[in-house]
Amino acid sequence: MISLQTKISLFSILLFNLLIFSLATQKIEEGGDDNLLEEWRLASATYVKENQLSSITGGACGYGDLDEAGYGRDTTGLSSALFGRGSSCGACFEIRCVDHIHWCLQGSPSITVTATDFCAPNWGLPDEDGGWCNFPREHFEMSVAAFAGIAKSIANVVPVQYRRVKCQRKGGMRFTVTGSSYFHQVLITNVGSDGEITAVKVKGLRTGWLSMGRNWGQIWQCDADLRGQPLSFEVTVRSGGTVTSYGVAPSSWQFRQTFEGKQFV
Repeated sequence: MISLQTKISLFSILLFNLLIFSLATQKIEEGGDDNLLEEWRLASATYVKENQLSSITGGACGYGDLDEAGYGRDTTGLSSALFGRGSSCGACFEIRCVDHIHWCLQGSPSITVTATDFCAPNWGLPDEDGGWCNFPREHFEMSVAAFAGIAKSIANVVPVQYRRVKCQRKGGMRFTVTGSSYFHQVLITNVGSDGEITAVKVKGLRTGWLSMGRNWGQIWQCDADLRGQPLSFEVTVRSGGTVTSYGVAPSSWQFRQTFEGKQFV
């Protein structure tokens, strides 16, 4: 016969385990792993003038105007080794200039930038002299403003250390709806957590949850006509967090409108 004290102890252990499981599940659903800091890795960095930087008004991630998208001027293009065919769009990197006493700023301060563009390889030039973005080299083609935060403007290319970090965003994720009667597209910006979207689902009033595929950058697409239906979105990021924004767009939404949903915490 189990004593009353033993029953109470077993019940307390069960409640504690249920609480731990609940908190872990909430963490996965809302924000994933809070400890997003990685070990420092070696790379190189250059900068490109804003009138030459496609990511200011477009770029390979599809963000368009970076101020409107919430990313400002602390942005960077990535070499193909880092870009991952667009999967790294929206990721946040902490970067610092190292091992160059003449070009690095004193104390090697770091800056956090958002990946918004692709730095294309130049196979006509050697990796160490102009072909900075040739595969498998890890390289950052930073905006002028971002580069000025780590190195002197007279520098050409500098050695850096980098690591992925958690993105600090203001407000919720933004969903810009495009497409036609044959397909549905959405551009997702201002993403918190690690910023790297790995999966998206959309739901209309008359549908279940529909998986979307990456069209390019952070533009996602599915073959469905969702016009006239309120829209909900489910977004999953690289660290495993998932956020569901219900009823983001009303049934009266129009193409090219932007709506704000929930954010990773």
